[in-house]
Amino acid sequence: MRLNSLLLSLVPAALASSAFAFDLQAIRVGRAETVSHGVIEHAVVLVEDGRIVAVGPDLPIERGIPVVDRPEWTVMPGLVLPYSRLGLDGRAGADFTPEVSPSPEILPRAEEYEEVLSYGITTLGLYPPGNGVPGQAVAIRPKGETLEEMRIKEGAYLKVYFRADARSKKTVKDAWAKVDEHDEKVAKAKEKWTKDQKGKGAKTEEKKDEAKPDEKKDEKAADAKGADSKAKEFVPPAADPKVKPFLRVRDGKMLPLVSISSAADWAHWLDAIGERKFDFALRVVMQRELDLYEVHDEIVKRKCMLVMEPELSYTTATMRQRNLPAEFANAGNKVVLIPRGEDLASHETWRADVGEMVKNGMKREDALKSMTVHAAALMGLDKDYGTLEKGKVANLLFLNGDPLEPGTKVVAVMLDGAFVHGEVRQ
Repeated sequence: MRLNSLLLSLVPAALASSAFAFDLQAIRVGRAETVSHGVIEHAVVLVEDGRIVAVGPDLPIERGIPVVDRPEWTVMPGLVLPYSRLGLDGRAGADFTPEVSPSPEILPRAEEYEEVLSYGITTLGLYPPGNGVPGQAVAIRPKGETLEEMRIKEGAYLKVYFRADARSKKTVKDAWAKVDEHDEKVAKAKEKWTKDQKGKGAKTEEKKDEAKPDEKKDEKAADAKGADSKAKEFVPPAADPKVKPFLRVRDGKMLPLVSISSAADWAHWLDAIGERKFDFALRVVMQRELDLYEVHDEIVKRKCMLVMEPELSYTTATMRQRNLPAEFANAGNKVVLIPRGEDLASHETWRADVGEMVKNGMKREDALKSMTVHAAALMGLDKDYGTLEKGKVANLLFLNGDPLEPGTKVVAVMLDGAFVHGEVRQ
């Protein structure tokens, strides 16, 4: 249903998210940072039912469609923060609880969520605390009356803390040993099922040969029944809850996010996984001296995604400054940059801090992707989030200037097609 265009005064965000969440609306701005297709000047974004239906320069707008006309604004995808403990209690968990989710810790309507939404962060990935393998992250929208309203995806990634020590290696090796045990169990069960199916088929044929003439009229029905029996699919034995996450990793349905802090950690991680082939991402805590440049080529070869703070580091025992996020991004790795800390101030300055990476050698397009589509990809959400494209969820961030400049302010935020922050003139 299309509503008639109305000339409205400034509408508070609280009203905009309900009374003025139109079925179809147009937003005309001076500039659109699409992330996927560069910059569009004099852009128009059409939004319907919570998704983008079109975006382009000076798109024609049909008569009667409500229009937000702000040529001084810049629009970009809502920010995606995939690595956070925001709003959670911070209690540490066990060393090996891969089945655990932090969802029970989430408090809907927490003030922290409303605050970061005002900064333009429209998607969060919350991970469970602990050591070893503490569990799986959950992706949420930072707004909702209930957990179900907030939750986007369980099992966004598997959190792994890894260090160059025997304990970490044993944890990882034992986990994969359990996967092998499960696979062996499945193989034996399937072998038995196959033999049973063949046995049933043989018995059916024997009964056919022994059947009397007056019974052969039922052969067609018996054949159909036998075919139906053979058509039943094999149902594998249920996996242990602690094994299921690793099966998803093996099958490419979820990334493990592996925290390392040195080149030695990387080497021991490779030793722990051996010849197994699966994709994984790296969480690298940026430090003043970080020797990860020593294994740069290996990480590049494996095409690992990296989650890092927007910080510069130094070559060990020297004053040579390095921009490791830029080095990996320039080599083709997907880099996700996250706020420098868990405090709200770090979230507010996140865009500007990423802008500092650009001033120190990171490509602008890589910097924007690090807070949007690459961050969404870590959680398997990049088909719906992270760019301004037709079909994507209409999570939009509106600014009064360049997103990466420190003086640029958030003027409005749209979540799922409804304005939830700022004042909107239509």
